[in-house]
Amino acid sequence: MKSTETIVCANSMNELDRIVQWIEEVAEKWELSPGVVFNLNLVIEEAFTNIVNYAFTDQQKHEIEIQMELENQVLSLRITDDGIAYDPTLKEDPDITLRAEEREIGGLGIFLIRKMMDKVEYQRIDNKNLFTMWKQL
Repeated sequence: MKSTETIVCANSMNELDRIVQWIEEVAEKWELSPGVVFNLNLVIEEAFTNIVNYAFTDQQKHEIEIQMELENQVLSLRITDDGIAYDPTLKEDPDITLRAEEREIGGLGIFLIRKMMDKVEYQRIDNKNLFTMWKQL
C-alpha cells in the first residue's frame, strides 16, 4: 500500500519548526523508527536550508513543497521549489580527511544526505527543482 503526505512551506527558516512537527506526525502515523525520524529531520533540514539560503535571487515569498511517500518499505522524499536551477548531485564530495579549516566551504549538506539516503536524484521540470531521495527501511 502506498501512503503519501505533503507539506507546503514558505521560503523562510521560520518554517523549520512546522516541518519538524509535520515529520513527527507522519512518522507516528506510519510507525517509523526513531532512527529513521532522526535521519529524515536531518536530510530535510539540510535540503530545506540550502533552498532557503541559495535558491532565490529576490525577496519574494516562494513555496517549497515537501512530499513523503512510503511504499513497500521504501521511503521517498521529494522537495520541489521554483528557485534558480541547481543540481546538488553534481557537487563533489568534500575531502573529509582534511581539517575543517583546510576544506572548501560548502558541500557537507549534500554529502550528509548522500550518506544517509540510498539514492538521490535531481530534475528540472517546468522551471522547478525536484530533488528526490530514497531510503529502504
